[in-house]
Amino acid sequence: MKRIGIIGAGRFGLSLAESLANAGQEVVLVDRNRPAMQSASEFATAMQGDATQPHVLEEAGFGECDLAVVAIGSNIEASMMATANCKELGIPNVVSKASSELHGKILRRIGADNVIYPDRDSANRLARAIANHNVIDFLEVSDGYSIAEISVPSSAVGKSLAESSFRSTVGLSVLCVRRSDPDDPAKPRKVLIPQAQDVLTPGDRLIVFGETSKLDALS
Repeated sequence: MKRIGIIGAGRFGLSLAESLANAGQEVVLVDRNRPAMQSASEFATAMQGDATQPHVLEEAGFGECDLAVVAIGSNIEASMMATANCKELGIPNVVSKASSELHGKILRRIGADNVIYPDRDSANRLARAIANHNVIDFLEVSDGYSIAEISVPSSAVGKSLAESSFRSTVGLSVLCVRRSDPDDPAKPRKVLIPQAQDVLTPGDRLIVFGETSKLDALS
């Protein structure tokens, strides 16, 4: 179990803290907002305080955290100071939320190990889902390469993975298949590691990996 510190109890910070706690991680949350801290105390060690003050993070135990997430997006100055304070405490991995490319560059120069852009990334994922009817969900892994959940192309329905020649024709690798229960579609989909002889059905969803340009070509 990891000890994870989160600074900022906005919508993103609270959701992240609760999700991590539900996954069995120890979560320490700091924010100035007292009502938010009272609510978060149900699933995290919550402390009201100003993370731009180093002693607040020390008192909250951030020095013992394996990872810290600075989930402050709108107040750039507070985001920068909180990130610097986390690095000063010697936290090995600091992830900071940025609201713009410039904000992200500044955070990296201050010492953030990773910079995330939740608003931009969510918008990109939604745009791809709208523009490409085959793409259900999308995650860019690195420049030019992505993982996505897609509907089975009509040309591959009823064929085995080998017969569909999916990799050679589409240029994407199938990592797994998410298949619904035909007797109870409301049940969570089963995740199958496909074999070459497995036949693809109309309701299947494929988790694929490859060049982002290949995913865009599916439209």
